[in-house]
Amino acid sequence: MPAPTLPSENPAAAVVSPSGYAIEFDNVSIAFDEKVVLDGISFRLAHGETKAVFGVAGSGKSTLLKLAIGLLRPDSGRIFVLGEEITRMSEQELFELRRRVGIVFQESALFDSLKVYENVGYRLVEEKRPVDEIERRVREVLRFVELERTYDMRPSELSGGMRRRVAIARAITTEPEVLLYDSPTGGLDPVTSNTIVELIVKQRDVYKTSALMVTHRLQDAFTMATYQFDKATNKMVALPKGQHCEVPMSFLILRDAKVIFDGDAHQLATSRDDYIREYIS
Repeated sequence: MPAPTLPSENPAAAVVSPSGYAIEFDNVSIAFDEKVVLDGISFRLAHGETKAVFGVAGSGKSTLLKLAIGLLRPDSGRIFVLGEEITRMSEQELFELRRRVGIVFQESALFDSLKVYENVGYRLVEEKRPVDEIERRVREVLRFVELERTYDMRPSELSGGMRRRVAIARAITTEPEVLLYDSPTGGLDPVTSNTIVELIVKQRDVYKTSALMVTHRLQDAFTMATYQFDKATNKMVALPKGQHCEVPMSFLILRDAKVIFDGDAHQLATSRDDYIREYIS
């Protein structure tokens, strides 16, 4: 197989929205059947930043992602995505905004009836791009995730890790300005999980796309904070002790429907909060 090549950088990702942030939650609350899931949540995701979201089961992590893409509307508060207040948008306006956002679901959510190239190029077909452009771009992103050989295969022929990598390829095909990851390593064995983390680091450092990543694996995010992608070797390499990766990386922890931590890896590792110390131990 040819050596993986790097996709072209997305010029749109460098455009700063009016709010100055890729995503902003302003005092957002939501409840289901009188159970408060998120209560007065506020945080900001800067352009080019990756923020990992943690919390025990039922802490509202997936709800937060659904709010960020407009699949749910909050009971109160405001949400801005790429400078636009999505809490005021119509469904048609949300549909247009979602074209600028890539989503990777935990279960991959591939269409089993379609071949890999049809899955990866699905949104490009919807946008009525020329056939030769679609094929070129699909091969490019499959090469990026080192799965070009799966072009004519069906999802049922792929392993769980390969399906997850194809899902990432599909998410970046349109060169989104924001990426949302919902437990990208969930249900995978440690070796396969590390492959996915390495791919996310590669995507982060090459594209520099703003990303919000929900995960239950603290180690994944610590790896992302202490490694970066080396273009010369096409591999993830450890950073010297005390050195931060070029792309900003931060952590958000939810507890009892509220944000209890929002900061970088060093601040998290040195936190004196008893709950946080136990959580990361």
